[in-house]
Amino acid sequence: MVKQYEKTLQILEVNPSHPSLRLHRLSGKLDNLHLVSINRQYRILLHFVIKNDLIIPVDVGSHDELY
Repeated sequence: MVKQYEKTLQILEVNPSHPSLRLHRLSGKLDNLHLVSINRQYRILLHFVIKNDLIIPVDVGSHDELY
């Protein structure tokens, strides 16, 4: 899992639009956050500020854990 997490962060840093990440902005109570996929089960919840090229991971967990 750690290797998949690290690989996901590397891809995110190089190409946030990479289709494997499935990067998308959330809505509702998490509307200021984005989500990327690590694999089918786990996601990374993050602050993603394109203006400053800033990516701040907030939490890692399954879909149900993060929502």
